[in-house]
Amino acid sequence: VTSAGIRLPGELAYGLPFADVPNGLKALEVVPAAGIAQIVAFVGFLELAVMKDVTGEGEFPGDFRNGALDFGWDSFDAETQESKRAIELNNGRAAQMGILALMVHEKLDNNPYMINSLLGYPVPFN
Repeated sequence: VTSAGIRLPGELAYGLPFADVPNGLKALEVVPAAGIAQIVAFVGFLELAVMKDVTGEGEFPGDFRNGALDFGWDSFDAETQESKRAIELNNGRAAQMGILALMVHEKLDNNPYMINSLLGYPVPFN
């Protein structure tokens, strides 16, 4: 979305409009240190206070239903549950590899959307 030029209105920080923040890893050079610290603090809060098994009912690592959300999970047999957990784990691994590839290509030649260039539709990036 940001590569297409769509930005939030207003300012990210005092005197820093969203429109002036570049895409990708270069944004880390522009965002004030207090903003990055705020993001890290928020992620830390989520890890320590929100994303945990409060009730102790978790059946497996990452089970944060806490007795409230089910969406039919308990209706699956053990083999189906194991299969769905493996699929979710593999999807997470694929997403991590995808974002890592975007970061590597951005650092190599400032073109994370390499496939677009190969197909003849380059995307301007920073």
